[in-house]
Amino acid sequence: MGPYRIVCWGGINVIEILQYEFMKNALIASVLVSVACGIVGTYVVINRIVFISGGISHAAFGGIGLGYLLGVNPILAAVPFCIASALGIGLISERTDVSEDAAIGVLWSLGMAAGILFIGLSPGYAPNLFSYLFGSILAVSSFDLVMMFFLDIIIIVTVFVFFREFLALSFDKEFSMVVGVPARKLYLLLLCLVALSVVVLIKVVGVMLVMALLTIPAVISRQFTYNLKKLMFLSTITGAIFTVMGLWLSYLYNLASGATIVLVLGASFVLSSLMAKTR
Repeated sequence: MGPYRIVCWGGINVIEILQYEFMKNALIASVLVSVACGIVGTYVVINRIVFISGGISHAAFGGIGLGYLLGVNPILAAVPFCIASALGIGLISERTDVSEDAAIGVLWSLGMAAGILFIGLSPGYAPNLFSYLFGSILAVSSFDLVMMFFLDIIIIVTVFVFFREFLALSFDKEFSMVVGVPARKLYLLLLCLVALSVVVLIKVVGVMLVMALLTIPAVISRQFTYNLKKLMFLSTITGAIFTVMGLWLSYLYNLASGATIVLVLGASFVLSSLMAKTR
């Protein structure tokens, strides 16, 4: 009975399921997105820029639409669009009288509108549009995995090089500027990292649900540690565990994968909050 439990879960043979390429890709994608969630999501939560990540993710829909129009991979086309949106939010709020939340609202709506317009102008029918809006981790291709991997490498290297500067920026922006840290440039760089993370996450949970995966693992982990490095590590592990759990439940009960992953994360947040309160 013991060995049977190892290979069976919910009445389905795990080893047999893992022989399918789409399930292998989905599991690898779960790990790759968790790296972006754990590292960048920590900065998003600490710096309280959750809605900026939402604005960037919705603006990314313009890049997806542009990809359909030009006949290129929509995720690849979303990369420059996301970075431009991130820089736009930062620069508009910094150099004009427009507040940051207003800049988010403007670029949020413009990105969505541009995406709808580009898709309407593109020839034929966009068959995978729903997966970009709400995610489809089971449809992740080998090309998507390669791109996720390289974006994760860029995120890891950037955070490793500027870890102290980001730490100063996150906890005392005014003091970091006084001691000579280029806070404004670092803030724009951080927004670019958020943009790259959004691109990594779009295929898994879609444009509409990116904020959840980028913030909930870090929020859960923050209840148990205040050390930045430990917080990143715990957020990565938490994201990986609950993303895989949501993936499995979506496969088991034939549910939408992105929504199931977010609901699992939401339930985990409630349970972790009750645990932290009892402590």
